[in-house]
Amino acid sequence: MQIPGQAVLLRIYTDEHALLGDRNLIDVIVARARDARLAGATVLRGLKGFGESIRMHQHRTFGLNDNLPVVIEIVDEEERLRLFVTALEDLTDIGLVTFEKVEVLRYGGHHPEHHD
Repeated sequence: MQIPGQAVLLRIYTDEHALLGDRNLIDVIVARARDARLAGATVLRGLKGFGESIRMHQHRTFGLNDNLPVVIEIVDEEERLRLFVTALEDLTDIGLVTFEKVEVLRYGGHHPEHHD
């Protein structure tokens, strides 16, 4: 990723129980992002949500079979992320996928140059 500057935030919405075969879909996506050498990925667990199915995903007291919503966020250059999304077409349990333009102010140890 070019540092710092304009980038894209990719959000992938799914749930904790989504699978690809016997592997957790979250693990598959994050591993693929790492293999693609994207700038990084973060998995966020939601408290409550619903999607196309209208089925509510939420935590229930003593709920042993909770299936909470999950968002995977990845920031990188737009072209790299568009290629990455096409490589996820075999994953059927992905819900919504969004792009949002963002400005990267800091990436690792790299800071923008200060102009006085």
